[in-house]
Amino acid sequence: MARVVSLYLPRWPTDRLRRKSPGSAPPADTPLVLVGRDGNRRVVLAADALAESVGLHIGMPATKAQALVPGLALLDADPVGDVEALDRLAVWALRFSPMVAADPPDGLVIDTTGADHLHGGEEPMLRTLVERFAASDLEVRVAIADTWGAAHAAARYAGAAMVIVEPGQTERGLEGLPLASLRLPERMRGDLHVLGFATIGDLVAQPRAPLVQRFGPQLVRRIDQAFGTVPEPIEPVRSPDLVEVRRVFGEPIGAAETIRRYTGKLVLQLVAELERRHLGARRLDLLFGRVDNHWEAIRIGMGRPERDAKRLTRLLCDRIETVDPGFGIEVMTLAATLAEPLGAHQVVSSLVEEPETDVSSLIDILANRIGERRLYRFAPVASDVPERSVARVEPMSFDDGASWDDHWPRPSRLLPRPEPVETMALLPDHPPVWFAWRGQRRRVRRADGPERVFGEWWKREAEAATVRDYFRVEDDAGERFWIFRAGDGEHPETGSHRWFLHGVFG
Repeated sequence: MARVVSLYLPRWPTDRLRRKSPGSAPPADTPLVLVGRDGNRRVVLAADALAESVGLHIGMPATKAQALVPGLALLDADPVGDVEALDRLAVWALRFSPMVAADPPDGLVIDTTGADHLHGGEEPMLRTLVERFAASDLEVRVAIADTWGAAHAAARYAGAAMVIVEPGQTERGLEGLPLASLRLPERMRGDLHVLGFATIGDLVAQPRAPLVQRFGPQLVRRIDQAFGTVPEPIEPVRSPDLVEVRRVFGEPIGAAETIRRYTGKLVLQLVAELERRHLGARRLDLLFGRVDNHWEAIRIGMGRPERDAKRLTRLLCDRIETVDPGFGIEVMTLAATLAEPLGAHQVVSSLVEEPETDVSSLIDILANRIGERRLYRFAPVASDVPERSVARVEPMSFDDGASWDDHWPRPSRLLPRPEPVETMALLPDHPPVWFAWRGQRRRVRRADGPERVFGEWWKREAEAATVRDYFRVEDDAGERFWIFRAGDGEHPETGSHRWFLHGVFG
């Protein structure tokens, strides 16, 4: 089932202006409106949050807005620039899915079918979108649903920054939304309100024939698009800088074996172009244009720049089974939506040299099957506090050779958070005699320690006096654990003097 994200920027023109020209834009505490012409009148076309809070709104005459708010900043609107910037934003959003298009005047539409798992699922993906735009000082609302029309309506009228309309629940998710969410002309909406219709649910319950006779086919077409009865194809945006190859078929193709064969040919063409530009692909999008004007897509990612035609073909062909050819595919497009410089690589030049172990192929296969975010490795971080001494990094990220301090052994398994244990020990420097963890009591036969770890006072003032005393202990069964006491065993300001288990030795 298709899943579509609608991204709505409620104050796109004013937010873009402040972000584009922070020096020339009015101060943040000054209300800002953008004005343009409606016939012979100058009217407000966009207003920021501060202007709306003092009663200004879109469509208001500019002279009236100036009279109501002394010191109001009025600037000329730039609709053409807004649309061009929206197109550039759509190209940026290609990192989330190969199927992205601008949704003028204030949004984007993203077909995430088959791509959300690469970002950890629908909810993490939407949260990432919101956080990315918030970091750029852009207010955004996002919604995901089965259709473009449903997602568009939910993003703009559901009243939440993030909305997920569950698969198959489109009617339930839209029935309470106002008629404006159907993208109907203003005059048509007014006429419907006069007749007593207020929500989408009111329209759905009515017979179709009278509606078509009174309002024409546009009304029922918008309803059908929202509910998925009538398709609404997305024409994906493409950047002129993309490394891209394309194949158009005189007769539509549909067999999986035929698709695989032409995929291999497109990969060879793309690799030749990448080699000419001294680039390697980090992300490939394979788009299929069907005869019904619907697009299918495959996305694969690589841990490092890659130009091996066999490997790229294998990764793409592993996903062919997810493509629905419908009544036939007439266009195939392969694009390197993320490419990086690829330098020369020294190969083995002697029979006695041992080749380096290369696990990048395995990592690429796993990452494309389970998602990039679920695959990582641990890298050392300069910190004495154990839970801060590791960080998750990409599997194929550069290894600078850094390592942990081996003066004191560290457990092979570090718990996400220290877990409290019941124990008995002589203070201040003796290890536990026994401890109980997760309902099981263990007798300590051997122990080593303490290793004292101090708090990082330069990060938090509360850690200026805190310490931990770590012990390596072994129980009767030979299992070894990493246990610590919060505090030095003498002074209460150094910690609670409670005991915790923090890791397990292999």
